[in-house]
Amino acid sequence: MNLRAFSLTLVLALVLLAAFATLNWVAIAAPSTLSLGFAAVTAPLGLVMLGFTVAISGLFIVYILLLQAGVILEARRLTKEVKTQRELADTAEASRFTELRTLLEGELRKIEAQGAASNSAFVFRIEQLERGMQDKLAEATGSLSAYLGEIEDKLDRTLAPAQARIMAPQALR
Repeated sequence: MNLRAFSLTLVLALVLLAAFATLNWVAIAAPSTLSLGFAAVTAPLGLVMLGFTVAISGLFIVYILLLQAGVILEARRLTKEVKTQRELADTAEASRFTELRTLLEGELRKIEAQGAASNSAFVFRIEQLERGMQDKLAEATGSLSAYLGEIEDKLDRTLAPAQARIMAPQALR
């Protein structure tokens, strides 16, 4: 049962009680002898019972109000505590993000340094290979030049007597 239905039922019960008391006021206000255990008193029993009902209802209303106030205060305290815990969690999360950023930046620098070292080692190796290729090319050029020189010498030695034979008859003419 929700609060609105409960409140409506309570108001309806109080209205019915007030209507009942009004309709039966003569019987409620009629005096009678009441025993208190140690003495006898003449008083209207209905008014006494109605007074006790009002007093007990008032006590219940005060109890409900105090209970509701306690719940509200507890809710406020818990709200403040949750807010404090949320702020602590946000601070811790920000700290973790900062720590993670620092760690990632350090790792990135380390990877960049490794990449730069690897790149410089690669460039150094390429330069060594290039020098080796240039040395081999120079050696091959020198060998080829020597072979061409030898071939020239052989051709000159072989062709020189043949040319001399060809030139000699022409010179005689």
